Amino acid sequence: MSGIKRWIAIAGAVFLTIAVLAGVFIYHALQQQRPHSIVTTFRGDPHTSRAFTWQSPAGDSKAVLQLVKADGKKSDWSDERVITVDAQTTVMSDDNGASYRIHKAEASGLEAGTMYQYRVGDGTKWGWSKTSSFRTEAEHTEAFTFINVTDSQGETEQHFNIWKDTLDQAFKQFPQAEFIVHNGDFVEYPEDTDAWKLLLNKANEWITSVPLMPVTGNHDEVKGDAKEFTARFFVPDNGASKSNPGTTYSYQYGSALFIMLNTESNKKEQTRWLEEQLAANTKEWIIVSMHKGPYGGKPNEKIQDWVELFDQYKVDLVLQGHNHEYARSFPMRNGKVVANSGEVVSGREGTVYVVTNAAGAKLNKKKEDQFYHQVHFQNGEAMFAGITIEGDSLVYSAYNRSGRLLDRFGLRH
Repeated sequence: MSGIKRWIAIAGAVFLTIAVLAGVFIYHALQQQRPHSIVTTFRGDPHTSRAFTWQSPAGDSKAVLQLVKADGKKSDWSDERVITVDAQTTVMSDDNGASYRIHKAEASGLEAGTMYQYRVGDGTKWGWSKTSSFRTEAEHTEAFTFINVTDSQGETEQHFNIWKDTLDQAFKQFPQAEFIVHNGDFVEYPEDTDAWKLLLNKANEWITSVPLMPVTGNHDEVKGDAKEFTARFFVPDNGASKSNPGTTYSYQYGSALFIMLNTESNKKEQTRWLEEQLAANTKEWIIVSMHKGPYGGKPNEKIQDWVELFDQYKVDLVLQGHNHEYARSFPMRNGKVVANSGEVVSGREGTVYVVTNAAGAKLNKKKEDQFYHQVHFQNGEAMFAGITIEGDSLVYSAYNRSGRLLDRFGLRH
């Protein structure tokens, strides 16, 4: 090869390398503009609505939700079938002082039992998320399954890889699950924006389609401040007076009423609200979720007023967190064990209280057994549970992150 040809070849190779590097840079720059940390929740009626929260870099551009019925007809997002909803936006600051935006939008007037495709973004060509899908609750739901987790509570990517693996295994065991209930303590420090991003993006495959219903933990509300937590979830606005909005709420799905309580503040007002919720209930099943439960690895006596209401209204199941170990109570009434044989609780004879260990890396040493413990252990691995309600029967099944069944019990009305 002559000297000129050699220099031409070298120049061509340099040009190609520069072009590739520039392309990579542009691609990553565009990716930084895309929405992330997308999570869907129930806010209104699950039959006809769905809510979404997502995050984007700081800027003045608009934020919208677009969705269209997934009926086999291809859409380019410009036809008359597309529903567009403007989002409400909150400007936040990360722990380095940089600004970012969190957006919330709810689509209503949807058809029950129907699959929809959606995307969120700022309306520009490169400002859209990937297209995801969800299905509204079917009319006259007779059976459904949901997943229960708690205390993902991480700081590093390694921590949230465990959280991801836990959810992956949960949906492997329960692919039909309609939603997830998380009993609190999502990240170690609520102001750690990188941890929130890891938490939500590692679970992206699931929580963009399946609602993630949050409970407030002591790492989510600190000294009365829950703004980092509540900013990331768009939940029903029907909670207790004087509670931080988004930390107490209720919703219905199928034959069940779900009540989400906040053990970190405003317990007196919550007691009034809880009784109103229970007194007005018309659903067959009552499931309560909270973080620091009354019958976990160790008792929480500060919420005795709530327990008295659980007894009075015969709450079926209380899902708890905080203790980072597995604990299931005997059926309880008036502070006493009321049944202690078999693995099926019949006729609402007592309320069962469960802590599903933790869904992340932080596991605690097993505490001393209490009189109310029917099952109590530390298996040394993240856990989850799948809960199925069908007619007058509820089945609770707890697994470790490797997919091994560790506990199972049933309730029957």
